[in-house]
This record gives sequence, structure tokens and C-alpha cells, in this order.
Amino acid sequence: MPKGNMVNVRTFAQRYTAAWCSGDPAAVASFFSADGSLTINDGEPSRGRAAIAEAARSFMEAFPDLAVAMDSVAERDGKTIYRWTLTGTNTGAGGSGKRVRISGFEEWQLGDDGLVAESRGYFDAADYQRQLEI
Repeated sequence: MPKGNMVNVRTFAQRYTAAWCSGDPAAVASFFSADGSLTINDGEPSRGRAAIAEAARSFMEAFPDLAVAMDSVAERDGKTIYRWTLTGTNTGAGGSGKRVRISGFEEWQLGDDGLVAESRGYFDAADYQRQLEI
């Protein structure tokens, strides 16, 4: 995917969204370079496809009905900003049974291979916790 081509970036982001909705953590990880990283809310980065798949698996298991919607995708300052909304019911092991709806974004640095080399994702963790506890 050539950098700067918004048609391809939009298609890539739509396919990434579908991967999150697939229930297949490896499908999410396949959008990352082999040595890519995913960092959520400035936490410890998940490095490499296996670790990224595990990060995706944790959300998929916590929310068996997980649905992710792409809100927008844009390029800014050499990075791709992917905005999303996640909905699901926390019925996985030890779950609260509560339905959540959170929005956030990922800031992607795309690699020469056209895949995500680095993703820094953010969402309102306090709102997320509040929704789980209501």
C-alpha cells in the first residue's frame, strides 16, 4: 500500500475493522509487520504478531459479541489516524455482564511493507471501567 494513498488506506482500515469483528486474533495481527507493535493507552507494547494476536484475543474473549466500527481514517503528519467505536457485552470469563460502548483511535506508522509497523491506541479507560461497573 503506497503511503499517502487514501483510497488504499481506507480499504486497509476497512479490512482491519473486519478483522477485529471476525473473532480471529491472528487476522488482526496479520495487519502488522512481523516485528510491529501495538501499544494501548501508553501501556507495555505488544511486539510481534503473536503478542499482538494475544492482545486482540483478550478483547475478543472478554467481549464474545465484540463489534468494531470504523468512524474515520485520515493521514496527518506522516501517520494514519484510525478512529473506531467498540461495542460488546462483557460476558467472557469473569465478565461483569455489562454492555460497553467506547470510542478511541489508533495512530499508525506504516512500514515499507504497507503494514502497521507501530500502532499507539487510546481510549478513555475511566469511562470503560465505569461502564463495566454500572
